[in-house]
Amino acid sequence: MQRCKENFFTPFLFLNKIISELDVIRALVEARISQNLTQKELAARTGIDQADISKLENGTRNPSLNLLKRLADGMGMVLRIEFVPKRK
Repeated sequence: MQRCKENFFTPFLFLNKIISELDVIRALVEARISQNLTQKELAARTGIDQADISKLENGTRNPSLNLLKRLADGMGMVLRIEFVPKRK
């Protein structure tokens, strides 16, 4: 978490971090479901343990870009990362 000048956690920055992580989780789960794949099937396609996919989907593990690319490939998809303007 980021701290402000007074060394307190800034709730806004913390909330933004959590929302960003939830966006990645939601995108992963929605992509897997859209391809009618179970975690076990995706694991078989990617060589990633089903337990690790579960941890990614429930937010207890943070994925690397390489891992996200492997998951996308296993779902017949391409990983796309965008930089978009912040909401005001």
